[in-house]
Amino acid sequence: MSRANVDKLAELYKGELLESVIPFWEKYSIDTEHGGYFTSLDRQGRVYDTDKFVWLQARQVWTFSMLYNRLQKESRWLDIATCGADFLARHGMDKDGNWFFSLNRQGQPLVQPYNIFSDCFAAMAFSRYGLASGDKNAKDIALKTYRNILRRKDNPKGSYSKVIAETRPLKSLGLFMILANLSLEMEELLEGKELNAALDLCLSEVMNLFLDNELNILFENIAPDGSHPDCFEGRLVNPGHGIEAMWFIMEIARRSNDRDLINKTVHVILNTLDFAWDKEYGGIFYFLDAYGKPPLQLEWDQKLWWVHLEALVALTTGYYLTGRDECRQWYEMVHEYVWNHFPDPEYGEWFGYLNRWGQRLLELKGGKWKGCFHLPRALYLCYRNLVELHERAGEKDLTGTSKGN
Repeated sequence: MSRANVDKLAELYKGELLESVIPFWEKYSIDTEHGGYFTSLDRQGRVYDTDKFVWLQARQVWTFSMLYNRLQKESRWLDIATCGADFLARHGMDKDGNWFFSLNRQGQPLVQPYNIFSDCFAAMAFSRYGLASGDKNAKDIALKTYRNILRRKDNPKGSYSKVIAETRPLKSLGLFMILANLSLEMEELLEGKELNAALDLCLSEVMNLFLDNELNILFENIAPDGSHPDCFEGRLVNPGHGIEAMWFIMEIARRSNDRDLINKTVHVILNTLDFAWDKEYGGIFYFLDAYGKPPLQLEWDQKLWWVHLEALVALTTGYYLTGRDECRQWYEMVHEYVWNHFPDPEYGEWFGYLNRWGQRLLELKGGKWKGCFHLPRALYLCYRNLVELHERAGEKDLTGTSKGN
């Protein structure tokens, strides 16, 4: 990567967001007949499956609401968010307010609400949409869903769990990292006491239990006391989750100007990248065993879009808050890998799945797991961080040169 200055980098991210990624979803994903969005889109944007996965529907509502709130007041973005929010409000919940995992095109439920990840993204979506639209009902849905998540957090899958927990009880990082981000997203709707209690819980769980202080990486699953059972699940490291969790915690630390915690999160991010970077072919591995044993996941060595995007967000945020040169160096390496492998200049949007050697495994732009979320969020946040770096007079930017030079 040439050492372009920060303002050019900022324009690169903003231009990709507004000229390639968002137009792709605007053009191809809107279901004007039944509401909601098509997310199973091939390389050219053609719909290859019409099922609607609730967490992807909610993520797209959040994305367009967020851009309307934070980037520019484009009325069409609010209209697109409304298309998804109305569909979810009509069809997304069961009678007890739990969110289904998937629906058919018309909105009839396909898969039961077997965990609370759909709920987490629904709460995010309706919180942000409520702020964008002023819709009181959306805010009410967000708060009701959020409190339902808190009620279910100790047994998130309930009767749908396959695990016999008494034999090997495990806690998963995913819930607490998402709850941290969700609580920050809902800051305007939550009372201070409720918000702070949730953030304190997430901080305690992530930093005191899931973070291994000897290895300085986060484990994906732990025993309730924070120990690591010697099994596939107990040794599992998901580098993308670890890096993403750390920039969530970094944002919590930023609220209270906790410099020690900010520095600690940056240290973990850098250590995770050093642990998970493929030193032979480049890119970040998808899954690893903490102790170098064979991972359970056959896809462990794949290179996924969202993992690398979360690294870019974490590194630009970390560099802005700490000025550590290691963040700049890692940013340049990850940036070069990302921009050389994932964008599709011919049809827009980005590819999501590469093999270890950086070759495309799938040419889809969306499916059951990839939708309109990680990419636009990362492009926006990197743009924001780069603009803030550019505007901070007298500091060094990501090119390693003074702004006065």
